Amino acid sequence: MTASAPPRANFIRRLYDWVLKWAEHRHAQSALFIMAFAEASFFLVPPDVLLMAMSVARPLRAFRFAAIATVGSVTGGLAGYAIGWGLWGSLEPFAYEHLGLLGLTPSNFAHVQAMYADNAFVSLFVAGFTPIPFKVFTIAAGVFGIPLPVFVLASIIGRGSRFFLVGGLIRVLGPTVKPWLERHLGWLTVIFSILLIGGMLLLARL
Repeated sequence: MTASAPPRANFIRRLYDWVLKWAEHRHAQSALFIMAFAEASFFLVPPDVLLMAMSVARPLRAFRFAAIATVGSVTGGLAGYAIGWGLWGSLEPFAYEHLGLLGLTPSNFAHVQAMYADNAFVSLFVAGFTPIPFKVFTIAAGVFGIPLPVFVLASIIGRGSRFFLVGGLIRVLGPTVKPWLERHLGWLTVIFSILLIGGMLLLARL
């Protein structure tokens, strides 16, 4: 008699299958844009998972999907910048009290302000390329008045490098990466979660 898989494994498998089905949906590209937009300004879940699934399903379109994720993320970053520039005064108390999970904390903003004072371009690039919560940097850029050209250029390079790296690897590996992802999905989920949490902890310690 075969032992049943643990609930966590079953949940991960269902989530993986759901993402792959969505990746083949006719509105998948719109969903990728929306997820990338939201993650850069107010949402927690990054678009990398959907980008990977869509690229695995259609490797020859991986660069197209990476471009969509980049445009969505930079546009969402501009929305975050606008929030910081025009709305943060009224949103600040609510954000600090209820949105700490997103990285919106007084200590994080103080750290980001110090990083911007040191080198705004490099700070934005690093935040765009790594698991550090990008939304904290986009909103803070508006709060602290980072020049818009610096913000846009660093965001394009940072986000584009990250998404095109993902898309490029899958395009090179092609369909052969799908079985590998299926076999190692559990470990990848754990690693991705560690990177996300580690990014938040790194931001708090910078």
